[in-house]
Amino acid sequence: MTVDCVVEDMRWGDIDALARMATDATLTRLGLEPSVFEISILACDDARIAALNADFRGKQKATNVLSWPSDERAAAVDGEMPLAPQPGQDDELGDIAIAYDTCAREAAVAGKSLQDHTIHLLVHGTLHLLGFDHERDRDATLMEGLETEILGKLGISDPYSE
Repeated sequence: MTVDCVVEDMRWGDIDALARMATDATLTRLGLEPSVFEISILACDDARIAALNADFRGKQKATNVLSWPSDERAAAVDGEMPLAPQPGQDDELGDIAIAYDTCAREAAVAGKSLQDHTIHLLVHGTLHLLGFDHERDRDATLMEGLETEILGKLGISDPYSE
């Protein structure tokens, strides 16, 4: 996996290692060879992600994570698996932005470590790049189940059980 991290907010520290762990685990779970694919990650603050959220989603507020898939892969039927990227054709999966302030605040409120919450959000963002979504009920169930399973294999508790 080629993960290109651009760190705008130095509070993120070594987010590269967390990003590789999260993206590799996600791709591996879905039967995809991580070394074939590329993802770009912007590790920023709330001000930057709020501007991105306004520009791309028309929402005038900060959020924890945003993702921009390189291709439309979503399943046509609610709850079905999205189209898998094809190695050699769809190697660039897309971009993820993650905001330090919101992630740190959410982790503190939930009583979780920032590291575990960051990994969760990077798994979540990677699933979005792969066509998973949570807009429809069965899609949300599928995506949350995969997140829980992937995180469990990384020793992180189910983020949806609390």
